[in-house]
Parts: sequence; structure tokens; C-alpha cells
Amino acid sequence: MSSKTQLFVAGFVGAITLIAMYQAFEMLEPPGFNLMLDRSVIPDPSPLEGEALALLKAAMVMKTKGKREKALKLFQQASGLAPHNPDILLQYGEFLESHDIVKAEHLYNRALSFNPSDSRALTNRQRVLPKVKQIDKDMLSIIDEKRRKLFSLATGSLTLMNRAVREVCYQKIYAPGGIESKCEKNSMALSTTRAIKGTRVDVVGNSVEHSKAEGLDEAIKYINNTLLQESESISVHNILQIHKRVLRHTNPLEAGIYRVSQVYAGELVPPPPSKVQRHMSQFNEWLLSRDPEMLHPIEFAAIAHHRLVYIHPFIDGNGRTARLLTNAILMRAGFPPVLMMCEDRRLYTKHINQAHHGDIRPFIRFVATVTERTIDLLISMLLAQNIKITAP
Repeated sequence: MSSKTQLFVAGFVGAITLIAMYQAFEMLEPPGFNLMLDRSVIPDPSPLEGEALALLKAAMVMKTKGKREKALKLFQQASGLAPHNPDILLQYGEFLESHDIVKAEHLYNRALSFNPSDSRALTNRQRVLPKVKQIDKDMLSIIDEKRRKLFSLATGSLTLMNRAVREVCYQKIYAPGGIESKCEKNSMALSTTRAIKGTRVDVVGNSVEHSKAEGLDEAIKYINNTLLQESESISVHNILQIHKRVLRHTNPLEAGIYRVSQVYAGELVPPPPSKVQRHMSQFNEWLLSRDPEMLHPIEFAAIAHHRLVYIHPFIDGNGRTARLLTNAILMRAGFPPVLMMCEDRRLYTKHINQAHHGDIRPFIRFVATVTERTIDLLISMLLAQNIKITAP
């Protein structure tokens, strides 16, 4: 285990049980696996298609007249009424390209997912893609630089670093406006969670949350004591071990076992149980290949998270397991465990949906954003504690 990873291990044991009261972020994640999409399933035309096309025509008129704000509103309304219409997506992208090239590239990509033979959308995407890739590369470089700053602050101050990780979690989860004050699914207070972690006592009236917290604590310890100590690549075996611990106290018969019934995640349907084993075998082949080595750790973590969510291999606990996997990947690469807040749920769902439709980039940017936010919080806390800066 690298020295950078060691800086976060103790904090992970003490804090990620709180970060995740992962069940506080629990939701039905729409599946998304752009490398395994069934392109034969084409969405039915929107019943509001005619109205959407009329709005598109009006938007083009406003665009021609130079009335940009009015045109933008009309494009937004048109795409909202007919989100799968390639022509609307294409022309909306062309309208945005000079001001928001990243979103324009996403719209071209979506247009191609619904009409792969659209030469205009293909030409547009090929034109803007190099610039978008550079923007994403620069974004990751900024995060890498912030990570280096974090380590320069934390070097030689392991105890203070771990304390900062824990305090960030307490403040962001249990303070007013944090996860615990906004999410209904976890009713345990901070003092109750501390009691569970510190004494293992039973908590009257919180049996479900108590059991989930116990499972998460065991999964985190497995990651800390085993997964972060190994040099081998993360595999499906590790994912099964994480899930076994996540569900051990709430649904032991299903813990670490692939589902044998169909599950539903939001508006989309994950693969049938008969195909789960095949999908997980393909996932394992990818994890053990050289492909992840070619990716930035944030890209690797986001893609792995997305693939697991798409397959939805378990009857329960898919989200918690995916978030634990994300943090395990990041920590093995020397990043701190990231904070996914309750207010992130809407964007999380939006971007995982976009990944399902063939564009993983928005979800990678989402993971990058929450990673950068966590690093910024830790840097602020370390600076506030007046920790002496030491060269790495």
C-alpha cells in the first residue's frame, strides 16, 4: 500500500461509515453501461413530437434574428418535449457549440445514439471532440494538482489528516443541510452512529439503520484491511466480498449472491437474471485487463461504478456496493474517499442516465466534481488547523 493511500486508511475506517451512511444516499439508480447497450431498443416517438418540432422551428427563427435568450428557451422546451428526437438534439447542439462546447458534444452524441447514420451529427461531433477531451484532461489535471497540495499539507500529519476526514464527514452529513437532515431513509443521529461504531450495542427503534451501519462498517474494514493491502487488480471477487458484508446483517441469504429475479431501477430495466453472470464475467475481464491502467483513476472509478449499476447484479445493496467500489478504486490510487451528498442525487441520476444512453463523460465529470469538492474541503480544514506544510 502506498504512503498516499495510508494517509486515508484510518480516516476511511472512522469516517466512511458516516460518509456513506451510504444508505442515506440510497436511490434506484437507472442502469447504464455504454459498452453493453442494446441499441435495438429505440424509444417510441414522443406524443408531443409535433409540438416539439414547432418549438424547434420557432427557436431557429429566433436564432436567425439574433435573439439568443429566446432561442435558448425554445430549444430547451423542444428538447424537453421530445428528448429522443435526433433533429432537435442536433440543432440544439449547433446552437450551443460556440458557448458550451461540452454540452454541444453531448447533444451530438445523443443524436447519434438515436440515429447512428446522421452524417451531420457525426461530422459535428468529430469536430468538437478533441476540444472536449482537452477540457476534460485539464479538469483532471487541476484535481491532480489539488491532490498534490493536499498531500503536501498532510505529510507527517497522519493523525490530523484522519481527523480532518472525519470532521468533514460529520459536518457535511449531520450538520443542518447535510445528508441526515435532508434524507429520510436514515433516521439515526450522529450520537447513535457513534454508539454503534464504538460499542456495538443494539439501538432500540433503529434496527434497520443499525443493521445497515454494521454491514457498511464491515465492508469498509474489508476494503481497508484487505483490498487496500493487495497489489492485484480489483476483481468481481472483491465486489462480491464487499456486497457480502454490506447485506450480511439485513439480508444474509442474498449477501454476495447474484439475483435470480428481475429488478427494476427507475425508468429502465437492468439485464434479466439469466444474463447477470455473463455480464459480470465480462466486467471481470475488463477489470483485470490493461484497459483500466490507461485511464485516470477518476475515469476508472466512474466507469466501474457505472458498469456495476447497469448490471444491478444483486437484489439489494447495489448502490452502496457501487459507491464503496468507487472509493476503493480512488483510495488505491492515492485519492481521499469522496463525499456524495444528498443534494447530489438529482445530478447523479441524470448523469447515470446519460451514461446508459451512450455517453459516460457526464458521469465521469460528476465523479470528478465530487472528488475535487472533497479535496477542497480537506485542504480548507487542514489550513484552518494551521498544519505545517512539508514537502512531499
